[in-house]
Amino acid sequence: KSGLDPGGAWHAWGMACLKAGNLSSAREKFNRCLKPPMDLNQLNHGSRLVQDVIQYLESTVKPIVIADEDYFATLRELEATLRTRSLSLEMICEGKIQHNSYYQECLFYLHSYGTNLAIISFYMRHDCMREALLHLLNKESPSEVFIEGIFIPSYESGKLHMLENLLETIDPGLESWGVYLIAACKYLQRKNYYHILYELQQFMKDHVRAAMTCIRFFTHGAKSYTELGGKQAWLLKIKDHLKVYLQEVSRSSGRKKMAFTFRKKMSATDVSRHINTVDLQMEVTKFLHQCESSGTSQMTSSSLPTLFGNNNMKMDVACKVMLEGKNIEEGFGIAFRVLQDFQLEATEVYSKVAQQLVKQQKYSEIRQLLKCVSESGVAAKNDGDNIILNCLNEFKNIPAEDLDNLIQDMDSDENKIQAYVMCNKLRSAYLVSVRQEKTRAVQLVQHVRQLAENSGDDVVKAICAQWL
Repeated sequence: KSGLDPGGAWHAWGMACLKAGNLSSAREKFNRCLKPPMDLNQLNHGSRLVQDVIQYLESTVKPIVIADEDYFATLRELEATLRTRSLSLEMICEGKIQHNSYYQECLFYLHSYGTNLAIISFYMRHDCMREALLHLLNKESPSEVFIEGIFIPSYESGKLHMLENLLETIDPGLESWGVYLIAACKYLQRKNYYHILYELQQFMKDHVRAAMTCIRFFTHGAKSYTELGGKQAWLLKIKDHLKVYLQEVSRSSGRKKMAFTFRKKMSATDVSRHINTVDLQMEVTKFLHQCESSGTSQMTSSSLPTLFGNNNMKMDVACKVMLEGKNIEEGFGIAFRVLQDFQLEATEVYSKVAQQLVKQQKYSEIRQLLKCVSESGVAAKNDGDNIILNCLNEFKNIPAEDLDNLIQDMDSDENKIQAYVMCNKLRSAYLVSVRQEKTRAVQLVQHVRQLAENSGDDVVKAICAQWL
């Protein structure tokens, strides 16, 4: 009469019937105020009213005596519900759920008014993981429901192996679980739970991604190559995963294509390339570990470069290997292979090394570097000269004799003149200029005279004028 919403009254009446043990009357009352959710896959446990009902039923686990007729009605309704809403597989758990009418009642309300997450969470609370998984599959619920309802509770309660066994029992190929497993991996990565992630990737036989996780275990948090030396077992694991993947690919290419839909794919050539990278990283690690142990190591940088980074980082590795040995020659072979394997800009790397050697005042090492570069067999004609030119920016710090020696080591006279000019050694620039072919010599001497005039060097200016 007063136009108030009767829902609250029906709910209170239903709860009173439940508490009195009259289950069929309670259903009838709740039917008038409970509604199924609009979206069964929403990430909550349904309306507060439904949750209250389930909470009460779960807290009242004592078996109760009910009229036979009522009992069979309950079972018949439940059977019908389960038949229409689930797979033909056995959905009801063994144990207390099967034999307790209050639990059967929970299932009735959950299937009638609850979300998929509420049903799955109920099964999980009562150790019915298989039923939870079958419900998820049957309803094709999104991966968020799997993560929230099954995956998180499983690893938090230490039941990850049990979950993996059930996934495999229901579908030995794991294909129907692909979407859910990939979502679980992404979730673990976001949370930085890399150990659980690695375990899951091994279970999925997703060898390429497992190898990538091993790379993270190898590189993450290491501050020195001595630390990396102690983590070399991860490099072996990377190789193992990649080799197993190669074997699987070659086996499956003989037969008709295998549908590895959710496992990461990679071409055989790429995998082989990665295996080579791992081998080379092993050599680099052993070499630099040795250098650090014997105390020849000098370079310190904020982040530790490895061959698993981008090209700039790989170039840093090549520099580090050359600079940290007893001398340049000791690490040149490994560095050269790094440059060749990854097709890096060699001259840029050699120039960086030369600049570092200038800072360390190891001028004879620069000459050794030039010797190694020319003997490598792949250096272009001007490479050596360019390396020297690139380190002359610091010429003020280089002692005169060493500076002269470096410039004398250059092949091309034109480059020598450029070097002398850079270092304000105009008299030396003049002496090399006059040795050139007549027309070119005139141009060069004129240029030197102009520079002498600009810098106020009257002596060189006069010599140039006299020659001209």
